[in-house]
Amino acid sequence: MIINKIGKISVYVEDQEQAKDFWLNKLGFVLKLEQPMGPNMKWIEVGPSDDEFTTLILYSKSAMEQQQPSKVAHPSVLFSTTDIESAYEKMNQNGVKVGEMLRMPFGTMFTFYDQDNNEYLLREDK
Repeated sequence: MIINKIGKISVYVEDQEQAKDFWLNKLGFVLKLEQPMGPNMKWIEVGPSDDEFTTLILYSKSAMEQQQPSKVAHPSVLFSTTDIESAYEKMNQNGVKVGEMLRMPFGTMFTFYDQDNNEYLLREDK
């Protein structure tokens, strides 16, 4: 199996703190992860419960508009795998268009594209 779960969905927000307040205090979600991502932005993940694997990433809309403006129009889907190397190899063998493997402090991941050239991200979660 290449993908075993839907991991994260990015929601682009005007104000990360207001979005965090909405999801935590109005909908009862829990804060799953919060860490700095540069001088003026944070990586914030919320989910319905501590046990739920799938999370929402409350990502700065203005930051994404500077990075990749076309992505802001819809959420980004981040899939998860427990074996990123194997998934990368299998997608290549199956003729899936993939980007380069990115090894970041917060995880290893790569982009892949469907038949309509829609972009997805696959991230390793161990």
